[in-house]
Amino acid sequence: MQMNLDFSKVKPLDEMVGKNKQETASFQAFAEEAMDYLNEFSWLTGIKNAYFGIGLGDIFAVFLFEIDPADEEADDFVWVVVGDIPPAYITCENAPNPATALDGYIDAMALWAEAALAGKSVDTLIPVPVPATKEAGLDLQSRLEFLSEHVLSLYEADLKVAPSTHTTHSR
Repeated sequence: MQMNLDFSKVKPLDEMVGKNKQETASFQAFAEEAMDYLNEFSWLTGIKNAYFGIGLGDIFAVFLFEIDPADEEADDFVWVVVGDIPPAYITCENAPNPATALDGYIDAMALWAEAALAGKSVDTLIPVPVPATKEAGLDLQSRLEFLSEHVLSLYEADLKVAPSTHTTHSR
């Protein structure tokens, strides 16, 4: 599938630099976490290239990976969101840049949080590695609100370049 990825919005991992040494170290740890997470899936045989998109301190980071797909149905590129939030991968189909990938992540996780808060089943939603309790729903909802208000608000122009429908997946 042809992707319209905006590579001007990402940097190769070896060029990834935070605002200070501590943030750079957090991003490096997140990159390792994202690669470990991605390598758990059977639809890839390896990672060809890795890129840093956006991140904030020790809170989260968004990475783009070019992969060796194990089958022809898998895409060649995938976004991975990790941090002090549940990890997930996001397809690139409707996410040409890191902000749109984060937006898709937030949308999918918000559905899980709403279901957990309402005591509804989360079986058909994005998997989150904690029980779907009201407390977990509130915690995730709070983190997602922070990301929306303090991160996505900085990327409004990037969010306008993609359709509002995102395909998001997790374990």
